[in-house]
Amino acid sequence: MINKYHHTLNILKFKRSSDRNEDFLGVKEDESSEQHRSIIKAHKAAAPEWNFKFEQINFVAGRRGAVVEDDFYNKLERLRVQAGKQDKILLAHVQRIYEAHDAVIRSCN
Repeated sequence: MINKYHHTLNILKFKRSSDRNEDFLGVKEDESSEQHRSIIKAHKAAAPEWNFKFEQINFVAGRRGAVVEDDFYNKLERLRVQAGKQDKILLAHVQRIYEAHDAVIRSCN
């Protein structure tokens, strides 16, 4: 996601994680950042004259449907999403997670 006004390029990553562990969010954040470190480095090297800030933003959902709301809202703020739209985006995100879970459960029958 490119924001020319703020000279940022946000790389958005959506991941699922086992949410049995209390620290599932932190573990997946670290894992995702490490996985994409080389991609961000390549982007920076490809166009140094752009003088853009590259930032990876990871949205993590637990396999049992857990979404850490504070973390989700903080990431929407980093993307400069208007406050009035954030609840609707969270609701749509959670709905997609449950639809994906439903599809998996139905495929097992």
